[in-house]
Amino acid sequence: MMSVTSRGFSTFSPTTAPRRLTVLRQFFRFARTRRLVLINPTRGLARKQPKGFRGRTLTIDQQRLLFRRWTTDHAVHPHEALVGILALLHAASPREQRLLRCDTIDQRECTIRLDGRPHPVPLDPASWAVLTRCLTHRQSQHTRNPHVIVTKVTKTGREPASTAYMSHVLDACGLTPRTVRSTHLVDLVNTMDPKMVAVAFGMEPEAAMIYLADHVDPTRLPTNDTSS
Repeated sequence: MMSVTSRGFSTFSPTTAPRRLTVLRQFFRFARTRRLVLINPTRGLARKQPKGFRGRTLTIDQQRLLFRRWTTDHAVHPHEALVGILALLHAASPREQRLLRCDTIDQRECTIRLDGRPHPVPLDPASWAVLTRCLTHRQSQHTRNPHVIVTKVTKTGREPASTAYMSHVLDACGLTPRTVRSTHLVDLVNTMDPKMVAVAFGMEPEAAMIYLADHVDPTRLPTNDTSS
């Protein structure tokens, strides 16, 4: 009965089956070590979806349009511009950005420290200009909150912006921070050593490997010239 139940649970929602199966495996491994069950009913269950990144990414043309939007259009909210440009050019996650504090900005070196990354992140002139604009917006809020991104809710306190706020900050351009960030990570992991990317971004190696595509770009293959 336990085996049938776990199998049905893991296949209840195809889109979440891999995550559910992972949770089930962790639970039954724990249960066996505590002798709560005699067998692990998840053994033999296979993922219905292949491992690897299956999310949406942006084309080069889309990235160029977004870059111009976030660096030249001053009608765009400073928070959208900052979250967008740091995700697009530096693969900064919403969590890293919501925890970004003013005291982690090096004005002289033009670098920022993102939570979890082993080294400061150097900013290009475009990214630095967007950050400066966001800091100017923060100053106009007359807040003592130490974070760079301060909302109407957090300006009277010291807590970072909420996860919900960060997940919707790019709504005006119809995207999520995850999509923009994933575009950069997919490119980096497929053109560099995934382990090096993991170290640079403070990620687990397994997390970086998720973004490794299962195909080879034809332009990177050697040309088979049979005429010679």
